[in-house]
Amino acid sequence: MRITAVTCVKNEGPFLLEWIAFHRVLGITDFLFYSNDCTDGTDALLDALATRINLVHLPNPAEGRNYQMEALKDARRQDVVQEADWIWVADVDEFLNIHVGRGTIPELIKACGTPAAISITFQFFANCGVEAYEDRPVITQFPCSHNPDLWCDQTAIEVKTLFRHDFPAQYLGAHRPFLRKGLKKGQRPEWTDGSGRGVPFKFKIAANKRRIRKFPAAGARKFATLNHYALRSLDSYLVKNDRGDVNRENRNFDDSYWRERNDDAWHDDSILRYLPRLKAEMERLKKDPLIRELHEDCVSRHRATLARLMKDKSYVALRA
Repeated sequence: MRITAVTCVKNEGPFLLEWIAFHRVLGITDFLFYSNDCTDGTDALLDALATRINLVHLPNPAEGRNYQMEALKDARRQDVVQEADWIWVADVDEFLNIHVGRGTIPELIKACGTPAAISITFQFFANCGVEAYEDRPVITQFPCSHNPDLWCDQTAIEVKTLFRHDFPAQYLGAHRPFLRKGLKKGQRPEWTDGSGRGVPFKFKIAANKRRIRKFPAAGARKFATLNHYALRSLDSYLVKNDRGDVNRENRNFDDSYWRERNDDAWHDDSILRYLPRLKAEMERLKKDPLIRELHEDCVSRHRATLARLMKDKSYVALRA
């Protein structure tokens, strides 16, 4: 089974090897990365990886402000997507935590009844009091989140979607594909949540504008959850704030974004069952001297950016 992951990045260098290694453990066979305006070595590391594994690295084609949507439009034309059996669109701070079998994507597809699409609910993982950036797997550092059925005051939580190559999409969204217009009832594909249940009808046909990217989370995680490490360490959050949003122009990650996602009331370290396989895969990648060198360069630049920010009074205040 050929499964392609599609993502957009900007200054994610220190976190690339973990994310790629983790997804190779899941069963991802191919990667399509779009990058823009990187200053931390992300682009150099991706270029090197593209000569060593099944990874395509392209400059983001966006001419407007909506980087991700324009990249996804371009992605549909790329061979690495057209020739895939399944496509997974996600960000580098998102980790698909599969609870069946050995935790692979083919096992998730089978558990859900082999539908044409599976939408997996987010679980936002908190900062957990971690201040300093460390060059070690993110999934080991942040074991707490909000109640998975409730985020802030919302019972409906956003999703990301794994979908089959023949899904009848009008266009791809960052959270889900949108069905082609004019499909009759019998032409609409089977589409489940992370428990193998059919997604709500209004979500499926994008009839509820407030919920085109989400649906009620209760009971939706029997087979899989999407662990979202949007904050990471305090140091890395400040660097992320300096970078801005890779997907939307002129959007910063301020203290309100931090507060909303920093709910650590729920302990969930189930993703750690992947850790031995993750470490082994990361070491396989790092055995290449150039890959190790470029990764270490990204780590150094990440720390240098933080040192620069700590000379700025506004960032010192934000950190406090």
